[in-house]
Amino acid sequence: EVQLVESGGGLVQAGGSLRLSCAASGFTFSSVAMSWVRQAPGKGQEWISSINISGSTTYSDSVKGRFTISRDNAKNTLYLQMNSLKPEDTAVYHCRTPLWRGRGTQVTVSS
Repeated sequence: EVQLVESGGGLVQAGGSLRLSCAASGFTFSSVAMSWVRQAPGKGQEWISSINISGSTTYSDSVKGRFTISRDNAKNTLYLQMNSLKPEDTAVYHCRTPLWRGRGTQVTVSS
C-alpha cells in the first residue's frame, strides 16, 4: 500500500521558516519524481516544486528563492524547507507523485 505522510506544518509569523517532511512507503521512492503542491481555502491545487530522480529541482515563481525541495532516498523522505514565509503561503501542503498524493499538513502564516 502506497503511503505519503506529511508533517512539519504549523503556525508561524510572516518572515519565519518551517521544514516539511513527507515519509513515503509502498513504492520505490528513489525511482519516482516527487513534488510538493498546496491548496489554499477556496482555491485549486497549486504546484510549487518538484525534484526528479537525479535531484534536479524546479520551483514555481511564487516560491523560487524562498523554498528548497530535497530528498533523502535512504530514508524514503521528501523535504520542503520554507523560508521568508508570507501570509499568502497559508495552505495545506501535500507531497505527491504522478499517481498519489498525501493528505497534507496545514501551514498557517500570520501577518
